[in-house]
Amino acid sequence: MSGSDASTPDGREERSLLECTDCLAPADAFALIGDDTRLAILEALWLADERPVPFSELRRVVGTEDSAQFNYHLQRLVGHFVRKTEEGYAFKHAGEKVVRSVIAGSFNEHPTVEPFGVEGTCFACEGALEARYEDERLAIVCRACGEGHGEYSFPPGGLTDRTPAEVAAAFDQRVRHLHCLAADGVCPECAGRMHTSLVEDGECCLGVSVRVDHECRQCGHSLCSAAGLRLLDHPEVVGFHRDRGVSVADRSYWTLPWCVSDEYTRVRAEDPVRLELSIPLAGDELRATLDDELAVVGTEIETG
Repeated sequence: MSGSDASTPDGREERSLLECTDCLAPADAFALIGDDTRLAILEALWLADERPVPFSELRRVVGTEDSAQFNYHLQRLVGHFVRKTEEGYAFKHAGEKVVRSVIAGSFNEHPTVEPFGVEGTCFACEGALEARYEDERLAIVCRACGEGHGEYSFPPGGLTDRTPAEVAAAFDQRVRHLHCLAADGVCPECAGRMHTSLVEDGECCLGVSVRVDHECRQCGHSLCSAAGLRLLDHPEVVGFHRDRGVSVADRSYWTLPWCVSDEYTRVRAEDPVRLELSIPLAGDELRATLDDELAVVGTEIETG
């Protein structure tokens, strides 16, 4: 991967900070860790009480008698997954990411979870809601009409030592975090540049006709949602609820209709794009105007 040019606000060309001279192709990266000894080295680094870990200690933990063979496998990891210091060996970010993925269960666990009830009612029919887990994705769905209230990735490790209520709470926080990063232009997977766009069609994880798409231009990771999800931590929205005795932080996103339905969303203008989101509460209504990048460009409150 090579650096790319971008334009600064004053129109000047600016080079990317990344000028990759020793990057691995994806197939080569997988090949490097596709060995039991190398995976054992990464595991030993993870379990170490202190890092960096000296060569002799690392070999003892891994249990390889042949020093030359062990050194061969270790050096294959150095530079890409492991870094060498004067005191020994420690993780680079990529190596730590591999181990974390294993711990999260993404590579070695395929749990089956029975659907369980969650708080709130369906915005479409007021039916009871439940969480369904399949293929490392958790979805909030209405038991009565089948209306979706969001479906996103949730690693198997997130189920460990948690009750159904705790899983639901963790899922709520994860969704908020993922979308907050994405809307701010940072990919939650690789930290690459995330592109945000408004789309008007009915095909979405929520089935809304006006949705927000986030897609990473580096790794291709994508998310979609109703527009309201972006406003969960906006000061005006938080204050509007607080003044009426409601804490947005304590409410699961799927219990807030404007976060999962486009009933409260209208496209007011096309050029430039202006989206209006209405949030009713306690007889009043907050109206937020957003641009095509989901930045709030104006708010007003209609009382009564």
